[in-house]
Amino acid sequence: MSNPNGAERLCDTLLANDIDVCFANPGTSEMHFVAALDRRPQMRCVLGLFEGVVTGAADGYGRMTDRPAATLLHLGPGLANGLANLHNARRARTPIVNVVGDHATYHLPYDAPLTSDVESLARPMSDWVGRADKPDTVVDVASEACRAALERSGISTLILAADAAWGAAPDGPIHRVQPAPRPSVEQHDVDEAAEAIRSGNRVVLLLGGRALRAEPLEVAGRIAAVTDAEMMAENFNQRIERGAGRTPIRKLAYPIDATIAALADVDTLILIGAQRPVGFFAYPGKPSDLVPKQCRVVELARPLDDLKGALDLLADAVDASARPPTHQSIQETSPQAIALSGVLTADTACRIVAAMVPEHAIICDESVTSGRSFYAHSEAAPPHDYLQLTGGSIGIGMPLGAGAAIACPDRRVICLQADGSGMYTVQALWTHAREGLNVTTVIFSNRAYAILQAEMKNVGVGQHGRNADRMLQIDDPALDWVSIARGMGVEAIRAETAEDLTSALSASFGQSGPFLIEVVL
Repeated sequence: MSNPNGAERLCDTLLANDIDVCFANPGTSEMHFVAALDRRPQMRCVLGLFEGVVTGAADGYGRMTDRPAATLLHLGPGLANGLANLHNARRARTPIVNVVGDHATYHLPYDAPLTSDVESLARPMSDWVGRADKPDTVVDVASEACRAALERSGISTLILAADAAWGAAPDGPIHRVQPAPRPSVEQHDVDEAAEAIRSGNRVVLLLGGRALRAEPLEVAGRIAAVTDAEMMAENFNQRIERGAGRTPIRKLAYPIDATIAALADVDTLILIGAQRPVGFFAYPGKPSDLVPKQCRVVELARPLDDLKGALDLLADAVDASARPPTHQSIQETSPQAIALSGVLTADTACRIVAAMVPEHAIICDESVTSGRSFYAHSEAAPPHDYLQLTGGSIGIGMPLGAGAAIACPDRRVICLQADGSGMYTVQALWTHAREGLNVTTVIFSNRAYAILQAEMKNVGVGQHGRNADRMLQIDDPALDWVSIARGMGVEAIRAETAEDLTSALSASFGQSGPFLIEVVL
């Protein structure tokens, strides 16, 4: 029996580390890896028709499982097509093992048309970059990629030379990597945070990352209930476990003025897996650093620390550990919201979706402007997970939904999707259909880049003419989302009234498979 090749050893290394899903858009240089995947049926292979779908789906999968999926991309240009959603995944601190093929090592000096500097393309959106140029290095490089993705909760980009993939590799056992445990926080940081909470001044616990899961949130809720401290979530985060029976938390808002107002008279800001709040963009006459000058910032725990452990220590320090948890009561507005009638507005649509969220649903929110009220309306919905755009690079909503649905096949995924950003990765609908995913996509069809219309005013541009207007509107020609979805194999319907939307959601939630609702605003 002949030795396995490098591509087969790479597959075996991934599988040994519980990486059993590969989102892929391969090319010629990756064909030996594709063949190896074919000989490893325990690996689920999911095709995306655009690399941004591949990387966004890997993000959704990793957010819901806390373990990496693999991606497979074709050379530098294929990686470049997927970089926008790798940027979002990196900001979300999602673990991914990103496999990028490259030319055979002896072919690189000839500067063939697809030759590029793959390392330079990968580095800005990766937490670790490595290259396997020989078959006998594949296992070691792949193992390090897995370790880095898990320890750093980030993107490991493994560049696989074609001759390393097809060459014979030494056989032998592959050991599962053992990532180092998450660091514990220092006791003096706990003492400083506890002292601030006991001071009687206005203190805000700003939570991010895994501190927004149900158990750490419950501990934070105990601290807030015993003291006068408040809880807030940073405005762009990986995943919040929320809804009835869980601890409620409000988010800092995207609009800069709203965040400035929310933090205006805070005396101490305690960071627990969150970053210091800054403006998403610079605006004339407005600060970049949104923390008030008089406010002291205490970093209790960094994003990769043991956040639950940090909160447990803080709860002990302020005598909050024995306090009964504060849970959100069940939705009491559902009947009224479902009874809404008449022409749809963005807020009405958000109310209806929030009222009809199924238990344990996964919300993937890229509704941008139209869906801003959804988070508040859904606070008392049945328990659900809330995933959102993290890095600001639009085009993640429907790919994120694909990955979440593959990670959690028994749960309904609801994608709240703006129409303009949806067109960036519309190919994700095809993957929804091909994989038979339980994804309901709600398109907020305002036929405009409404976020940019608002930003024109925010940067001080009051009046604008035809050229600017044509760059902010997408109504000529108008997008027909029902036809687009049906063309990709997804059942779809248009909703123009509250009654239409209620009926469409009910139909979608009552069946398996993908469904798209175009909400006409």
